[in-house]
Amino acid sequence: MVKRSLLSGCVCLFGILVFAQEDPVLMRVNGRDISRSEFEYSYRHNAVGEDGNLSPKEYAVLFARSMQKVEAAKTAGLDTTSAFRKQQEAVRARLINSYLIDKPTMDSCVRVQYQNMGLEAHPGQVQVMQIFKYLPQTITSRHLEEQKIRMDSIYWTIQNQPGLDFSRLVERYSDDKQSRWIESLQTTTEFENVAFALSKGEISQPFFTPEGIHILKVIDRKDMPAYEEVSNKLTERMRNREILDKATEKVVERLKKDWQYTPNLAGMEELLAKGETGQTLFTIDGQNYTGNLFKRFAASHPQAVKRQLDAFIAKSLLDYESKNMDKRHPEIRYALQKSNEEYLVKEVTRQKIDLPAMNDRAGLATYFKFHSSDYRWDSPRYKGVLLHCTDKKTAKQAKKMLKKLPENEWVDKLRQTFNASGTEKIQIEQGIFADGDNKYIDKLVFKKGGYEPLLSYPFTIVCGKKQKGPDDYREVIDRVRKDYRTYLDAYWTRELNESGKVEINQEVLKTVNNN
Repeated sequence: MVKRSLLSGCVCLFGILVFAQEDPVLMRVNGRDISRSEFEYSYRHNAVGEDGNLSPKEYAVLFARSMQKVEAAKTAGLDTTSAFRKQQEAVRARLINSYLIDKPTMDSCVRVQYQNMGLEAHPGQVQVMQIFKYLPQTITSRHLEEQKIRMDSIYWTIQNQPGLDFSRLVERYSDDKQSRWIESLQTTTEFENVAFALSKGEISQPFFTPEGIHILKVIDRKDMPAYEEVSNKLTERMRNREILDKATEKVVERLKKDWQYTPNLAGMEELLAKGETGQTLFTIDGQNYTGNLFKRFAASHPQAVKRQLDAFIAKSLLDYESKNMDKRHPEIRYALQKSNEEYLVKEVTRQKIDLPAMNDRAGLATYFKFHSSDYRWDSPRYKGVLLHCTDKKTAKQAKKMLKKLPENEWVDKLRQTFNASGTEKIQIEQGIFADGDNKYIDKLVFKKGGYEPLLSYPFTIVCGKKQKGPDDYREVIDRVRKDYRTYLDAYWTRELNESGKVEINQEVLKTVNNN
């Protein structure tokens, strides 16, 4: 959401003398002058909020805040790194190429490639989430049958409880807890065939792949991206010599007129006849391009002399246009500056906010400690394990052992002790359970309902506790990270406002074109 709050204590009027200038200073941020034309370029490209276009006055607040972050990035030296220079060069090359390539020609080639995308066996992408159980190659037939029965039971539950949260089942039962986008040839054929056959929101029956057994849900799908979404990527893929030649040919003819290209026929004839010449071959904007310059070019472009000459003329015109691009097309200068500033804001934000919000364990723990009430549940939940045991003795031994161990070691220790010999004595479910999530927990913890014991595991016990909310930030890590990031962002914004200085010439601001 675009915020429209004022920069407290930072905005002031600093005279109107600059108004008389042709391109007056509209704003000064930490001593850096921002011209009206620079502000107007940014305003035209970015002044769209959720409620429509922002006014110049509203946008000026956001623009000033962004410039403060740019200055913070420069103070940190982020504009001197090799990564910054690399992206700067790449952006400039891309901007210049956009003017030096005939767009209709390139677009026709790209559209052919786009049409070919639709001919793939599984076009588009699907976003999937799954309840997955890894099955080793050495699995016994009995264990295999038990896993199949268990997955069939989960699928039956899903079918009979349409409102059941699939993600919670994934968290509890699946060896793979991440959702992901997949496209053709990224995974096994069995997996792909099921995934691409499902509609958005549809859930598959249990099925086997070489990795294990799956219940798959399609979260979202993109049957075929719109041409506008992929055209830029396809253009980058197709920048080969042949296409560039086609797409630049028309541009070169235009540049010959723009820069008063004048051939010297005598010099060209001598070059074509002898393979070399000391004469001028042509002029561009009054500058001579001689046979000696051609010789250096030809040394790195081995081909027939006529083709070398054509390529030399084209390259000379394109290079000359590139050198003068900023003068002829001021929007390129602003676009490059905008790209540089966006990079700096993104990088300084990543270092100041994003990385700490993800990785600052001490900060996350402290934030959670002072805001733990924000994460309480509506009703108490049970945190612990549910154990289905083959006999009463095993159940008693397991419960006694767990009392001596920290919770994070429970599952591994149980498997090592009771399930390592090839015979599974205990089925284990560990997690946080709300009332209604599990019929065994409902009966044994919340004292509601009833259940039928599992045939092979008739002794069911629980070990854990009821609590009002999580007692560790890692139990609600995604929410805490999000909230901690918001806190860091607000703190940094306040810090920038208090330490920096923003001056806005309100009279110049009134002259900004709002169309």
